[in-house]
Amino acid sequence: MSKSNWLFIAFILYAMHLFIFPPASSAGHLEPFKHSPFPQNNPQTPEKVELGKMLFFDRRLSGDGTMSCATCHIPELGLSDGQAISLSYPTTKNWRNSPTLINVAFSKFLFHDGRAETLEDQALFPMMSSFEMNQNLDFVEEEIRSVPEYLKRFNEVFGSDDITRERMAMAIAAFERTLISRNAPLDSYLNDNMDALSPEAKTGYEIFTGKGKCTECHYNINLSDDKFHALNVPEHPEFQTDPRVAATRRFVAKLNHYEDFRNLQEDPGRYLITKDKNDWRAFKTPTLRDIAKTGPYMHNGVFETLEDVIDFLDQGGGPGNAVLKPLHLNGAEKRALKVFMVEALSGDDIIMHTPKIP
Repeated sequence: MSKSNWLFIAFILYAMHLFIFPPASSAGHLEPFKHSPFPQNNPQTPEKVELGKMLFFDRRLSGDGTMSCATCHIPELGLSDGQAISLSYPTTKNWRNSPTLINVAFSKFLFHDGRAETLEDQALFPMMSSFEMNQNLDFVEEEIRSVPEYLKRFNEVFGSDDITRERMAMAIAAFERTLISRNAPLDSYLNDNMDALSPEAKTGYEIFTGKGKCTECHYNINLSDDKFHALNVPEHPEFQTDPRVAATRRFVAKLNHYEDFRNLQEDPGRYLITKDKNDWRAFKTPTLRDIAKTGPYMHNGVFETLEDVIDFLDQGGGPGNAVLKPLHLNGAEKRALKVFMVEALSGDDIIMHTPKIP
């Protein structure tokens, strides 16, 4: 048999292989909500959750007693704070948006740059941060230890009244793992209830999983790949020249041993954590659960609306990024995509009553 005939047969066999075993798509699968994960080293109990809730709302956790965790994670605002960049300690300015705590139990990395991998670690960062709660952890242990009601509750939860930062973080983390988005129409739709979505939301679902390529980064139960991507999101024009934001940017870069911190004009993102040039301006893929409740959007709140976000993604992200390509969605497709995100991804409101702080 001639070489050309062999090549032809090989091509046919390869084509048949692709037909029978098509290559795996880079897109992930959407999964309905099933259950919340809990770590074995911090077992969940109602008493621990209640203690964590009290600490979450307790302003003693800040240096001057004006802020609590709930200051920047407001239940009525999707457990974010509704502002472009998060609130900050008096006289300072934050530099990043307050991420929602909805479904945070599912996250493999915490913060926009992923510097914490557990909720227990995450809980202590804002307390210590000079431009957030600005608290000394040695001091806050003594503050909480001075409250008889807390001594009693720590003894009930942990078997002794030894109040430590680690135990405080464990209790707060236990509470945060209860902040779950439930009963979203998407879950019912994925469980074969075809009436769970309106016709336009169904069209949006097809765009989300198809032409829009959203499931390349937003999939699984939490609609996130837990990875970091440099989309070249623009700097927020309102804050780019704010001297307080600049001071915070330089301070964080200095803490993370970035040599040229004095001349830094943009947010390096995950690069400050990994020092990998591929992570320059890369940020964690956020959950899309309850996305309609958690604007403004992106790590710096530069986009006020979901329409702004969709337009940004449709144009292929920011100039020079290597992650996205233009989608060429028309107006009707953009509207359907937004309807899906608002209608299908919104779970029951998380109703929360502020506990009595001892």
